[in-house]
Amino acid sequence: MGFKEKYHEAFNKSREKVWDKKRARVRLHTSFRRSYREDYDRELEVPGLIVHAAQTFKIIFKNWKVFCGLIIVATIFVIFFVGLMSEETYTETQEIVDTAAADLSLGSIGNYAKSGLLLMSTIASVGLSSNMSEVQQVFAIATFLIIWLTTIYLVRHIMNNEHPKLRDGLYNALTPLLSTFVVLLVAFIQMIPALLVVITYSAAVSTGFLDTPFYALIYFIFAATMILLSVYLISSSLIAMIAVTSPGLYPIRALQTASDLIAGRRTRFVVRIIYLVFVVVLIYILVMMPVIFIDLWLKSIWGWLEGIPTVAFFLFLTTCFVAVYVSAYLYLYYRRILEHDYQK
Repeated sequence: MGFKEKYHEAFNKSREKVWDKKRARVRLHTSFRRSYREDYDRELEVPGLIVHAAQTFKIIFKNWKVFCGLIIVATIFVIFFVGLMSEETYTETQEIVDTAAADLSLGSIGNYAKSGLLLMSTIASVGLSSNMSEVQQVFAIATFLIIWLTTIYLVRHIMNNEHPKLRDGLYNALTPLLSTFVVLLVAFIQMIPALLVVITYSAAVSTGFLDTPFYALIYFIFAATMILLSVYLISSSLIAMIAVTSPGLYPIRALQTASDLIAGRRTRFVVRIIYLVFVVVLIYILVMMPVIFIDLWLKSIWGWLEGIPTVAFFLFLTTCFVAVYVSAYLYLYYRRILEHDYQK
């Protein structure tokens, strides 16, 4: 066989490898061609919403030692580098609630209602990024990424019937930190359409653009389109943030893999995310409402407790637990998709 024949044979083999990779990718839609429901209605056998949420709680509570250690370490990191909400801010919020109740002719509202209002106000106060400096925001994002990567590392090894230690997770899970940050940056770019709606809405309200019904309808169509576009794009990026934690997987390849996994399944995934939001709200209510109620009761008896930021501490502790829960919840769903496609 001459050089020309060997060259053509090697070229054909290389070309076939490239086309095999392209054929392996899930391409359910092609531009300017009709798509049929049978093509993009992909089967997916995963646990129900309640079962999925319960399994996430089970895997955390069954391995409570390692996850409690992670929550405590993350809380200490947040307190040290980001800082607790000052007790003065909480006291001012409490006074605002009392003043609003008096102005509304409600008199002295009950502690249960007051606890609920304080919970919403406190979470809103802590959640506002304007209350944090740029350095604090960087440390807050870094803490979330540490919790995210460590939780995924621990859950992955637990589901492989291993017994990982927190030390192993903290030292080994942060390897794909840069890759995760790249995917997170892509997700932020995909959120630009939704952010554009937020920016234009304030401008439309201030200029009276929405006062005309026709213009309001046009803006509603524009806003709905932009939000749906961001939801469509970011759904695969959330899966990519999990896929990129696999050893040796680069960000672009992780985005392509996530797009293939989520193709034809975005609606079911968005439903899971909406249900996750309800679970997170329920966690905050069940944990923080008793804490605020007891804090109000104790401080009404002993005045010297006024300077202790008990509510802020438990709020950060609960937030770290929620971050662990969200990470484990999404990874379990990603794992179920992989297992279903692999068995198929």
